[in-house]
Amino acid sequence: MGDIVVFGGSSHPELVNMICENLGVPSSRVDLSKFSNGETNVQIGESVREKDVYLIQSGCGHVNDNFMELLIMISACKSASASRITAVMPYFCYSRQPDIPFTSKGAPLITKANKNSNIEGDILSPAPSALMTQRPGSMSPFKVADEEVRTSTNQTLKKSVSASRIPIVSSKKDPKGTEANEAFNAQNAGYKLWVAQSGTLIANLLTAAGADHVITMDLHDPQFPGFFNIPVDNLYCRPLVQNYIQHHIPDYKDAVIVSPDAGGAKRATAIADSLELSFALIHKERRSQLLKGPPDATLTSGGGLNVSTTPLISNLNSTEITNSPSKYIQTTMLVGDVRNKVCIIVDDLVDTSYTVTRAAKLLKDQGASKVYAIVTHGIFSGDALARIAQSEIDQFVISNTVPQDETISALGKDKVGIMDVSRVIGEAIRRIHNGESISMLFEHGW
Repeated sequence: MGDIVVFGGSSHPELVNMICENLGVPSSRVDLSKFSNGETNVQIGESVREKDVYLIQSGCGHVNDNFMELLIMISACKSASASRITAVMPYFCYSRQPDIPFTSKGAPLITKANKNSNIEGDILSPAPSALMTQRPGSMSPFKVADEEVRTSTNQTLKKSVSASRIPIVSSKKDPKGTEANEAFNAQNAGYKLWVAQSGTLIANLLTAAGADHVITMDLHDPQFPGFFNIPVDNLYCRPLVQNYIQHHIPDYKDAVIVSPDAGGAKRATAIADSLELSFALIHKERRSQLLKGPPDATLTSGGGLNVSTTPLISNLNSTEITNSPSKYIQTTMLVGDVRNKVCIIVDDLVDTSYTVTRAAKLLKDQGASKVYAIVTHGIFSGDALARIAQSEIDQFVISNTVPQDETISALGKDKVGIMDVSRVIGEAIRRIHNGESISMLFEHGW
């Protein structure tokens, strides 16, 4: 492996040294510094002409500084005539942000029940609703081209001709719920839901800097590799998780694999099936304090049941709604039997730790004897570590894609287990350098 060069960034030097030990090559010299105004300075200390270069930088810590440092290192190696440049990012920053705003149930639809509708069998015919959408290309979110639309009740409303799917309810004054109307409009204005396309931007930045290949692990968003026009190898931490469960959890054959939310169900079921264990799911639902409909909308259950004519938010105090610190009411429910069993929560990322700590509390309330949490990436923003220390989690297992020294010092060595990903990443680098397949790493690890 004489024509391979490995450079390490400043985000996780310990992991860089461990990967180089597994590869049997020394870490090449690179001088990283900052000017007095905060600009990043990179000086490559070794020739990379016609060599296979691997730049290891995890997207943690000061994310923007570390990512800019990676881009400058890629550009420096590209300018120095490197044969191929591979960006190795054990934790890929900005991968949690989707490109398109979406809701859990797709495009929102606002309807209100027709008081004169007749329910026969399973058919319900609601009256046309007052729906307004903001035109995305308009100069101002409040100035749109309007057209008058007549509803079945002969009321004249303003409706914009737009392809946007983000609703804004009519600002027409309702004598029964004027304050509720204003509160609803304040929290559901269409322009609040537009987000920047960070996924495509990050991919374009890496490609424009000169990266030819990307290696990462357990991407939070599975659609992220589609933003690149260069190869992206997304390694899995699942084999390491299975190995840890088999060798470090006593009587694991009677344990239950738990997914803390619906998004991680596929990951958890794959581990449960491979180990022949039971599976449980925690269903988390976040509902807005203001319901997804105009203030005079009514509950309709369909079928042969009667339609309630009581407004959905008639009993809510609009002042409390507007001044509430949270716009959402969160409810959780457990699907599966965990009584008197060891529960193993499996997730890919922990940031604020609200999800995993609430899941552990729910499992203990349902009679679980012991709760383990196994996570690939531990970001731990804010007071996340303090929250975990006071939670019902008996042991927290984390990989070293992100430095975990602070985690061990905060929680103690007895409560923290570390999964080493350096061997998997090192073997992936070796196989890619030699032109071998890495599919074996997806199932068996290393």
